[in-house]
Amino acid sequence: MANKVMFTETVLRDGQQSQIATRMPIEDMLPILETMDQAGFRALEMWGGATFDSCLRFLNEDPWERLRTIRSHIKNTKLQMLLRGQNLLGYRNYADDVVRAVVRKSIENGIDVVRVFDALNDVRNLKTSIEACKEAGGECQCAISYTTSPVHTVPYFVKLAKQMADFGADSICIKDMAGNLTPSDASDLVSGIKAEVTVPLEVHTHATAGIAEMTYLKSVEAGADIIDTCISSFSAGTSQPATESMHIALTGLGVETGLDLDKLSEIAEHFNGVRDKFRKSGVLNPKVKDTSPKALVYQVPGGMLSNLLSQLTEQGNADKYEEVLAEVPRVRADMGYPPLVTPLSQMVGTQALMNVISGERYKMIPKEIKDYVRGQYGAAPVAISDEIREKVIGDEQPITCRPADLIEPQLPKLCEEIADYARSEEDVLSYALFPQQARDFLGRREDPFYDVPEQTVKVSVL
Repeated sequence: MANKVMFTETVLRDGQQSQIATRMPIEDMLPILETMDQAGFRALEMWGGATFDSCLRFLNEDPWERLRTIRSHIKNTKLQMLLRGQNLLGYRNYADDVVRAVVRKSIENGIDVVRVFDALNDVRNLKTSIEACKEAGGECQCAISYTTSPVHTVPYFVKLAKQMADFGADSICIKDMAGNLTPSDASDLVSGIKAEVTVPLEVHTHATAGIAEMTYLKSVEAGADIIDTCISSFSAGTSQPATESMHIALTGLGVETGLDLDKLSEIAEHFNGVRDKFRKSGVLNPKVKDTSPKALVYQVPGGMLSNLLSQLTEQGNADKYEEVLAEVPRVRADMGYPPLVTPLSQMVGTQALMNVISGERYKMIPKEIKDYVRGQYGAAPVAISDEIREKVIGDEQPITCRPADLIEPQLPKLCEEIADYARSEEDVLSYALFPQQARDFLGRREDPFYDVPEQTVKVSVL
């Protein structure tokens, strides 16, 4: 058992993203930020993921201003963001110049730790993000997209962790987005990585399947340096285990956490009120607090289970739910066992649904699946068979290079397109990431009743 473990608190990002679809506005965070800064966390995960899109699309907030505001209140604790490698905060590959600019500006505006991952664990898709983070003076944490399959073994992940460290990772994270990491596998995996890699190791899981606390215990026993938890108000179910509970349990076992329980209680009391507000409005669906052991049976994220059921119900095909679930692992095998994380989880789930509904496998094929088989998302963990490739893209030959090598620089054109609305370089990057949402937001900002401080930054090619 390690004698010390640090905590990353997720309520400002993944906790609320997992339970209320990232609808928490900055005003619900402000009153408690100083207390969070004094609680003893290693980091606060508070940006990236879906927060950027949600700020623009639903909350009428400038995501960059949110970052700067939180930074102004947090003086002692690291601020952390989640970045999807070459996909940044969106769902497609961006040119290297956009990736470098987003990473640099994130760090300039207050981010300390950039957790970067690739849905396929293709390290080529991490290269530019890692380099940009290091150049800007940030801490780059490379995340392994954890999954299970015949090829995703402990040696596979240990080799991947070593590659990430060789690429310049300052720390490694085992990112178990589906909550499928079992206690025994966690013990083996953490031990295996710690034996080969010297940088700190963090473990991130979800409580979806009901085993997360045991997974964290075995991870700490095996030498994990950091674990991700969420304050009790937004914990459990599709979120992370409760921060206070893990602190009390580990402290009782002689593990030093560095956390202040009185401060944690204050934080929980504040977010209990926030939670109750979202519960009353209906945004917080009680089902997100449920335990879903089927996530272990089918090896798919809990959110994917609920999304598939919702789609089928809307189509009047709820009776085909089990059939679609059984098709998911078959499609995943056909696709070379990609980890079921955004955007691959949505793609595989949609293809499985189409296979069942149409009555013929691969009779209907989404564009995203065709692009994936073409190699435009990166290399599949296992080569896709000629039979499946021909079904999906015919005689086309997949690309073998890093996908972003085929993308020309994008910033000059983006600056030109949004010149009438952009007041800062950050505005240009918002437009690069989410063109329609950013244009709408920046257009609303021109309204004289929308109070926003004037920016003096000259907009140019970043």
